[in-house]
This record gives sequence, structure tokens and C-alpha cells, in this order.
Amino acid sequence: MKEKLEKVNEFEWRLPKSVRKEMKVDAMIIANEKILNAIEDAAVEQLTNVACLPGVISPVVGLPDMHWGYGLPMGAASAFDVNEGIISAGLCGFDINCGINLIKTNLSCIEVKKRQKELVNELFTKIPVGVGGKGKLRLSADQLDEVLSRGVDWAIDNGYATKADKAATEEGGMMAGADPSKVSDMAKKRGAPQLGTLGAGNHFIEVQKVTDIIDKDAATRWGLEKKNQTMIMLHCGSRGLGHQVASDYLKIQEQAVKKYGIWLPDKQLACAPANSDEGQDFFAAMQAAVNFSFTNRAVMTKWIREVFEKVFGRTWEEMGMDTLYAIAHNIVKLEEFKIDGKKRKLYVHRKGATRSYPGKPVIIAGSMGTSSYLLQGTENALIKTFGSSAHGAGRAMSRHAAIKKFWGGKIKDELSSRGIETKSPNPKSLAEEAPLAYKDVEAVVDSVHGADISTKVARFEPVGVIKG
Repeated sequence: MKEKLEKVNEFEWRLPKSVRKEMKVDAMIIANEKILNAIEDAAVEQLTNVACLPGVISPVVGLPDMHWGYGLPMGAASAFDVNEGIISAGLCGFDINCGINLIKTNLSCIEVKKRQKELVNELFTKIPVGVGGKGKLRLSADQLDEVLSRGVDWAIDNGYATKADKAATEEGGMMAGADPSKVSDMAKKRGAPQLGTLGAGNHFIEVQKVTDIIDKDAATRWGLEKKNQTMIMLHCGSRGLGHQVASDYLKIQEQAVKKYGIWLPDKQLACAPANSDEGQDFFAAMQAAVNFSFTNRAVMTKWIREVFEKVFGRTWEEMGMDTLYAIAHNIVKLEEFKIDGKKRKLYVHRKGATRSYPGKPVIIAGSMGTSSYLLQGTENALIKTFGSSAHGAGRAMSRHAAIKKFWGGKIKDELSSRGIETKSPNPKSLAEEAPLAYKDVEAVVDSVHGADISTKVARFEPVGVIKG
């Protein structure tokens, strides 16, 4: 399928709908040539499958971090008409609102390096990590429903976040259409003990240093003042609750496909008409999981601040530990775009993709041991990608393949030799997240910057890494 791609420019590739009779719209890929060569042909074919769905709006977008996934590649965005289109749990992603909080500080890297090991050890002790990890909070059923309904507002009322944190969070930390009654008892049972936990997989806390400031105006506006400034990046999602919501509604939507007579090129693309009960119930449950995830990261942000207070003997306010921005990926949103000169409401599915709106922060995380970036959204993203950008480096090999190829102890030693302190529950966690298991984040960021869907503001490198 890749051989049928048409080069638009150095960073954009078009797959016209004429390549397959069932396609209703074109597909496009944002990538430089290096990245394009690394994308699996099967992932490109998955984009064409999505282009066959009812009410799809042109184009179906593959971003430079894209790789083969369940139904749709991770690293993709697709939009559907509010009346004629569909809503899909699979096109959203299983870890609903897996996202990133970027926290700034006024500490220099030199100061942090002096307490590097102590800091990483304290973070690892303070923040619960690991598969199925349980947190320190115990929520009643009513309290959990409040988290699902109110998101970061609950965290503010309970002393875990500030109004400034809320203002710096996408959606203000709360999607207003959330309905806890649409979340299953099993999802709630899984999620209740996990608020304030990092989990496993590619979730992490990184203490980082600013290595480059590329856009001084944007950097100054967001509180980045100089090189070697210390930043913290927190990457986590909705844990077992979000996974269960996705699993529950995938089964419901598999039946909806039969009920509404929807033809699918791949059964993994199970969906429901956007205005059906099956579509709207998922949308309401998904928003509840989104709110849980925003709150999960807000709680951990408080605990990260407390660790810094303990290690450096100053208040978090004195250290300038404000949330620069908290962004989501794996999400469905009802948004308005201009299509053929007319404003239309669309259900935008961003799976392993993040929002890129003009003048707003975009955060792209690298793999463990490599750089990460802060970028700025653009007007062109609204035109080209439904206001979407990449969310990370994107895997170059599966976790299973990485575990077979890499040894966690060696990865830890290699990172240590570069001055990066790491901590994880076991060596396997480091092996499956080895830097070489991911695409080159520099090439990924060059691609979105070159396509002008999000432009570089600042570059960071890790100093300390906590892996789930």
C-alpha cells in the first residue's frame, strides 16, 4: 500500500481514495522520508480501512509516530460528521486520556544533579507504580462518581490541585458531558484504588533539563527562561478504569454494527452511529474516564511537588513548580471545523495523537533516554489534521520484541553512564521501553514542525527517569 502514496511535499504524503473502491475519503501521512520508511505497510492499510467508515471526513490522518495497532494505528486522527458519522471505542484507544502533565521549576540542572539519586528514589517511593498498582487513596462510590463527573475540580476541592493547574489543563480538567452511570461497576471497581498511580508500560515520570530554546517568545510566555532549567514530565492515563470502559463499549459496539447494518473492512473497527444510544453512551463514559485521568495526574503532580519540597527544603511555590500544560491523547471530542468553507461539528478521534490548536502548547515525549519537546499548535493544523499532532516517538518494535532483544540491567547501566538516573519495579520494565524500541523522536518532531502542524518551542533531555 505504501507504494501508492503520492508525495505532496517533504513532510506530507497522500493516499487518494481512488486506490480502493470502498474508500470514501483520502488518507494522508505526516512524515519525513526517514519516518515514512519506518512505518509498516499494514499500518498504512489500516488508515484506508478507516477511510471506508460512514460519515468520515477527509482526510484520515497518520502522524509520524504512527505504528500498527488495534483497528487503527496508534498515532492517527480521524473525524466524523456529527449526524452521519460514527463514534468508536477502538478509534479512541484503550488507555483513555493517556496524557502528559508538564511541570516547570526555577531550579537549575546543576542544583538537581547534586541530589539526583535521592530525588529519583524519593519519587519512586512516593508515587505508586507497576502493573495493577494500587494507590494511597481510598474513594467511596460517591467520591469516585464525583471524580468522574468533576475531574480536576474535585482535586481542587480536596487539596490536590490549584485553580492555576485547572487553567493549564486541556478542557479545564473536566469534560462536562461525563456520566458516571454509563461506566460499568467493573470499571469503577478497577479504577477506585488506582487514583494517584502511575501504572506500567510506557508511563513515566521524568526529571528533565532544557537543552534548547527554539522559540523564545513562546518559551517566555510559558515560563521557560533559560537552558538547564529543570522540568518534570508526567505521562499516565486512566488506568484500569479507562481500559475497562473501552473494553465494555467495544463489545457493545460490536453488536451495534450488526444492529445498524454497518459494513466494516475490519471487525476491530467496531463503532456505532454518532447519534445512537450506543455511540452517545460510550461518549459519556469516555468523558468520565477522561476526567478520572486528568484527576489522576493532578494527584500525582501534588505528590511530585511534595517530593521536591522534601529534597530541596523549599516550598513548591518557591521553586516555581507550576503546571505549564496538561494535555490529553486517546480521546474523542466534539469540535467545530471549517470544511469546504462551512463550519461543521465533527467527532474527532485522536488515538495516540494529541491536540494542536493555534498558540496552545503541544507536548511530544521521547523514549526513555532521548529528548522530548514542547511545541506550539498552528492554524495549519486546523486545516490539515483536524487540529492534531503526534504525541510521542512511537514504537518501532513491540514490547515483546523489545524484551527479547534488550536486557533491562544493561539499559540501566547505559543510561547511568550518560548521567541519567533510573528506577523501575523490575528490569523488564526498562527492557520493553528501551530507547531503540522507539522511532527517532528528533525525526518525528522534525516532521510535525516541517509540516507546520506544531512548531518547536523547546527541547528537553532526561536527568532522572521513573518507569512504571
